[in-house]
Amino acid sequence: MKQYVIDQLRPADYEAVKAYLDENFESSNVEGIYWIPLDQSILTEVQAEHTECQPFYFAVDLEQNFMANELLVRTKSKMRCSCMGYATEKQLNWIIQFVDAVFDKLGIKI
Repeated sequence: MKQYVIDQLRPADYEAVKAYLDENFESSNVEGIYWIPLDQSILTEVQAEHTECQPFYFAVDLEQNFMANELLVRTKSKMRCSCMGYATEKQLNWIIQFVDAVFDKLGIKI
C-alpha cells in the first residue's frame, strides 16, 4: 500500500492529532482509522461521473507513534469500482498538503 507516513510522533502530538481527527472527521469501526473526504474539485472524470460512489475518501491510520495516510482513493459504498485507485498527482499533492496543514494548525513540527 502506498502511504504518506508521519512517524516519530510524541505522545502529546498523538493526543492533539487524535482530538482533531475525532472532532472533525468520521472514524471507522476500527480504532485509529479515520475517513477524510477528498475535495470535489480534485476528482477525476470517472470519479465525478460516479455519483453513486461519492463521496471519495482517503484513510488515515493513527497510532501512538505514527500517522499513515493511504494514497488509495476509495468509496465506502463499494468494495471495487473503476473509480477507485491510487491518487492522481493532483490528489496526492492535495492529501500531502491537507495532512501538513493539520500539523501546522496544531503547531506540531514534523
